[in-house]
Amino acid sequence: MQERTLSSAWTFWAKFVFPAVWILGFGLGTILLWSGDLVGRNNAMPPPQVKFVFLGVWILGTTFILWSSAGLKRVRMDERQLYMSNYVREIDVPFSAITDVKQNRWLNSRPITIYFRDATEFGDKAAFMPKQRIQFWRIDPVVNELKQLAGLTG
Repeated sequence: MQERTLSSAWTFWAKFVFPAVWILGFGLGTILLWSGDLVGRNNAMPPPQVKFVFLGVWILGTTFILWSSAGLKRVRMDERQLYMSNYVREIDVPFSAITDVKQNRWLNSRPITIYFRDATEFGDKAAFMPKQRIQFWRIDPVVNELKQLAGLTG
């Protein structure tokens, strides 16, 4: 088996670019709204409730984006092991260290989480965004492949 990449080419964008653009853009809009620099027609100030709605959406949106994106890893594999990278360093993990593999089908990126017997440099689990496939609500074939390579299926 040749080395191949399991994670999507969009991982870098989902991990770094989109969060930065959304958090900074929405944050700037919220700050401008609170400072009074965003006004409506005839220089009318928005109702106070709008400020709190924007602030709440910014806080909740930032929390969700960081929760779902910040931990994403770039994942490759060969016949012996996984290679995981956080874009600063790369570690290798043997398939025998895997205790479970699950996919979150509720999120659009459908992240796959690999759980490890012992903590690695990245912790006791690692999530990655798989390559996009058109398969509504089905588990990505990579999940079953990793389980099989780890000896988790009969």
